[in-house]
Amino acid sequence: MGLPLLKDHALFRSRDLDEARERVAAVFCPHRLETLGARSLFDACHHHLPGQRLSLNYIEYGAKTLIAPGELGGFYLLQIPLEGGAEISNGMGSYASTPERAAILNPHLPTRMTWEEGTRQVLVQVSRKAMQDHLAGVLGGASDRPLTFEGPLDLTAGPGAALRRLVMWLVAEADAGSPPIGTGLMARQIEGTVLSGLLEARHDHAAQIARQKAAPRPRHLRLAEGYIEAHLDQPITLEEVAQAAGISPRGLQLAFREFRGTTPLGFWREARLARAHADLMAAGPGTRVTDVALRWGFTHFGRFSEMYRARYGLCPRDALRAGG
Repeated sequence: MGLPLLKDHALFRSRDLDEARERVAAVFCPHRLETLGARSLFDACHHHLPGQRLSLNYIEYGAKTLIAPGELGGFYLLQIPLEGGAEISNGMGSYASTPERAAILNPHLPTRMTWEEGTRQVLVQVSRKAMQDHLAGVLGGASDRPLTFEGPLDLTAGPGAALRRLVMWLVAEADAGSPPIGTGLMARQIEGTVLSGLLEARHDHAAQIARQKAAPRPRHLRLAEGYIEAHLDQPITLEEVAQAAGISPRGLQLAFREFRGTTPLGFWREARLARAHADLMAAGPGTRVTDVALRWGFTHFGRFSEMYRARYGLCPRDALRAGG
């Protein structure tokens, strides 16, 4: 088996079933925990790194284990198997979770799981309120029903693969001594990226999000976005964008929050990051990461690298090699 992750954030290691149940429940919720199979050796550990809206966790039980919490209540739970796998029942649906297929557990549906012997998982616990608030920001208003994820998340391609890379980067940063979540604006932005990544999975609000993205934009928002797109390689201010759009700075902020779920300068930063990503992936021989970063106005290379990895799940240098 591989080495435990989040090693500097260990909560416990125990071969006592009752202790493990109580310690895990203190972070998640009360649950039924039983070993299955006479030859299984129970040896549990839980490592936990809390953030503002989510936490990173590493759990292994050693033995084949039944876990039955019922409804999780206050949180969604993304489970990414590193080794082994689990049979998942969440509501009426059942499926197998493996290193190629993550589980996303809904808090309002009853859950029952069987982890195979030797299973090791990274788990992302997301506040239910934070997830619903993030969804409301994307939709431009609160939904009248809970967000419900559907089935396993494919980790081998597309949004699932990107989300896995992002989560494992967060874990790697924590293990390198630089926990990327916790306090501060950057940590909050990184957590927001994880929540956005979850919204790329299959769920019952996907069509509503698609309609919102396709909805006509107000004229001042179109003008603002056009101005930003035309000045991506230049420093701009909120006041300049508002003047070009013919609206007050406060009104512009509210429009971006309602229709884009971000701020005008956040939109500008993400657009520059997307242009840098496209250039790195299409770069020819001899291209340097610093050249691309400077082209799109990123003068602090360490911060650029952090933002890039948080957004795309790999460092700019690796993207440059992959593109070449």
